[in-house]
Amino acid sequence: MEKIISWLRNLCPGSETDEGKSILQKSPSAKDKESYYASINEGDSVDVSCVPCAGIASRDSVTCPTCQGTGRIPREQEQQLVALIPYGDQRLKPRRTKLYVTLTVAICLLMTCLMMYFLFPRSIAVIPSGLNASSISFDNSTSSITLNMTNILNVTNNNFYTVHVAQLALEVLHKTLVIGKNTVMTQLDIRPLQGAQILYNVSSTILDNNTYKICTWSRIKVHNVLLHIQGTLTCSYLSHTEQLSFENYQYVDCRGNAVIPIMS
Repeated sequence: MEKIISWLRNLCPGSETDEGKSILQKSPSAKDKESYYASINEGDSVDVSCVPCAGIASRDSVTCPTCQGTGRIPREQEQQLVALIPYGDQRLKPRRTKLYVTLTVAICLLMTCLMMYFLFPRSIAVIPSGLNASSISFDNSTSSITLNMTNILNVTNNNFYTVHVAQLALEVLHKTLVIGKNTVMTQLDIRPLQGAQILYNVSSTILDNNTYKICTWSRIKVHNVLLHIQGTLTCSYLSHTEQLSFENYQYVDCRGNAVIPIMS
């Protein structure tokens, strides 16, 4: 039986040689394939070989920018994210970038313009409305006239925020002489784009002989005294304090005690 087996081996010796060669050829290729796909966590093992990809590169391929053609990355970069994204991936080319940038710039400009429009300080109109009421008394011994007046002051807020009126200081002049002063402390808040009226009282004393005669003589039909009123209104808004000045000329009937309502 052994002779028959040895005789058969002698008849086909080339088949074993070819089979052995094929086995030998398969094993290195499998080893090379394993080295190509070796994990970076096995960088310290000696038995795993690494075949550089630089020798396999051809005209239709480029060197990997991460490993520089070695097939491995340094140990210090092990915990970092390593990813290969195709150059033609749509994630690298976001659409409508110009549109989004243009809309962002336009919205920022619009918000800036709106803030400037609504927060830009506008003028506060202070307009004297005239006399509301008056009372007059005479002193024959000193030829003096005591005049008590109640005047109206219109204040208009042209801003888009509330204005606080804190103080009103005024003085009354007759022929360039100051005959009366008063300071009114107010706690008035004027709402946006609205107005308000302020009533203030001033007591004045006129020490002029000619004016006394005009007011007391019955032969004179017109008993008017021209007064010059100057004032300063202190307002605050947006942590800013501002003083607004105003002046007015008005005639007052000094014939006798009189109350003349002129409320607007």
